[in-house]
Amino acid sequence: MTAIGFVGPDTPSAADLANCIHCGFCLPSCPTYLATGQELESPRGRLHLISALHSGRIEATDRVLGHLDQCLQCRACETACPSAVPYGRIMEDARAALMANPPTAQPRAWRWRAFVLREVVAQRGRMRALLTLGRLYRRSGLQAAIRGPLRRAIPASLRRLEASLPAVPDGPFRRTGTLAAPATPGARVALLLGCVAGELTPETHHATVRVLDRLGCEVVAPPEQGCCGALHSHAGDAETARALARRNIAAFEAARVDAVIVNAAGCGAAMKEYGRLLRDDPLWQERAERFASGVRDVLEFVASRGLPGGLGRVERTVTLQDACHLAHGQRIREAPRTILRAIPGLELREQAHPDRCCGSAGIYSVVQPGMSGAVLDAKMAEIRATDASTICTENAGCTIQIESGVRRSGFDAEVRHVIELLDEAIRAGR
Repeated sequence: MTAIGFVGPDTPSAADLANCIHCGFCLPSCPTYLATGQELESPRGRLHLISALHSGRIEATDRVLGHLDQCLQCRACETACPSAVPYGRIMEDARAALMANPPTAQPRAWRWRAFVLREVVAQRGRMRALLTLGRLYRRSGLQAAIRGPLRRAIPASLRRLEASLPAVPDGPFRRTGTLAAPATPGARVALLLGCVAGELTPETHHATVRVLDRLGCEVVAPPEQGCCGALHSHAGDAETARALARRNIAAFEAARVDAVIVNAAGCGAAMKEYGRLLRDDPLWQERAERFASGVRDVLEFVASRGLPGGLGRVERTVTLQDACHLAHGQRIREAPRTILRAIPGLELREQAHPDRCCGSAGIYSVVQPGMSGAVLDAKMAEIRATDASTICTENAGCTIQIESGVRRSGFDAEVRHVIELLDEAIRAGR
């Protein structure tokens, strides 16, 4: 590949880069540094590379791109940083500025990744068709055979990839329009359906609607909404992310709601940053800021309104896996714990590092399976140490990744979104 540099409007800000004082506080929080012990696999090391690219001291060779590509973008370093370095946006800008080069000069793997995200993931019909194949794969019994008697006949690399695939459930959540209509609604809210959440974790959507209904909210789902664009931003395809943001802003504005509710932490973090994503668009920047101010994670929203009374007992031992983009991206940590601690019969057992990444990171588990697996193994060791029977998550990607870890480790536990346990307690109380 021809060496390239930063071009275009998304070039990382020199002011942002200058905030780093090279103290190293970020190193113990970085999963890839912990896995490798290499400076260039740490936030400080990657910032050094990005700064050198920015000043023209180096070019984006394959080796440099490899270090940038290993980043999970979990943003744990932002929480640890005493200088408030906005690492997440620096990395997104760096990838976007590299992808702004002519197509023939773009990193080949990055170009194909952006193509799949743009032409498959962001296209509702194509994504559903692909997931339908996943359902057929499961129903045919082939998935069970490959994970059972045929397992040793499959190469190890393919076994790892197959083990990371979710079991696509029947009955996807595809409802739009009015989802809940209490007799005297106290608020009118809209639910983000997402590009894959309704297909892979439909029960999370069902539980979300039931809980919001119990709280007296009218719930709608505009049919014009689409993918939030988070994966595209992470992959450096800023233009597609901006197009998806405009689509969602228009769709939810037309719904005239008090809040946009999101039950996937990665999506919520991206939508709360639409104002920055569209900062150079004079027609949309103000609308984007206004829209972003009304986005709420479902756990944030529920905890702020007060939990319903009469919760029934849920006899479980639970450990909470903090989603990176909830704990670090949105700085929401107490809301899920407030909800779990309010459920009678439930015992919350904290992990040693509950906010350390599980290795999902959007499509990271697919494009970086080796490092993703190493990060997941470390996470599963902490989860198993709690001996909890239920692992709670706050993001569809985390759910899929942790379920993969449960299968790989043979740990006897189920994986549920926090809102599903609250829904269970509400129904038990009835």
